[in-house]
Amino acid sequence: MWDFEHPPLNVPLALRYRIDRMLPSECADRLASGRADIGLIPIAALAANPGLRILPGCVIASKGQVRSLLLVRRASQSLQALSSVAADMASRTTLAHARILFRHWGNPSVPFLPATADLDHMLQRADAAILIGDPALLALEERANRFERTGEELVYHDMAQEWRALTGLPFVSAVWAAAHDIPLDESVAEDFIQSRIHGLQNIDTLVAEWSRRIPISEQTIRTYLTTNIHYVLDEECLEAMKVFFRMAAQAGALPEYSFSMSETMV
Repeated sequence: MWDFEHPPLNVPLALRYRIDRMLPSECADRLASGRADIGLIPIAALAANPGLRILPGCVIASKGQVRSLLLVRRASQSLQALSSVAADMASRTTLAHARILFRHWGNPSVPFLPATADLDHMLQRADAAILIGDPALLALEERANRFERTGEELVYHDMAQEWRALTGLPFVSAVWAAAHDIPLDESVAEDFIQSRIHGLQNIDTLVAEWSRRIPISEQTIRTYLTTNIHYVLDEECLEAMKVFFRMAAQAGALPEYSFSMSETMV
């Protein structure tokens, strides 16, 4: 979002786009209902809204460790023995990935219990917890402190790493998508691609901005933005999406869905 939020391009872009900020799941709902033209949406939303078109070039993905998507369990219980998982329900895509992984781990029907994203509270309710976004990053930052405070040994599974180990492919979280009836030209996709490029050229400024907003060290934020997250919708990410949709349907996590390369073009 660099160009949309920073000079010199934020002013001319504001004449072309009105930006509303909300949870990714709400972005998908607005696209589906016609209340938005373009949205950054979890890829799982594509299966529920097959008419959406993917803008080429940009993605939120990870090709290794992501750190912001965690499954945390007590070391005394194996993955196969877990009887419940408290889950932050903010991302249907992450939950679908989790359902695929649990199927691979031999525990396909373990229930996911909706819970507020607080690790202590979640582990009081269930055998394990799924944390997404800032709460996951904060949980990793507080890992040593929590052990010192509770004496409870936990295992922190990075879900992107687990997905990579299972499939050999990136963990794809979100894409920019457009409603099927919105007229688009190549300049729209180019606006987002150029913004991505300029954002990567201004990592130092982004690190300084975000270190003032969330209680996470500058080094952690820098590593997250430069190493943990992958931003280019390349062939490997497209293949990962195809595999994800096939496996999610097999696991009963999403309806059957497939997309062709043509659907990624404006």
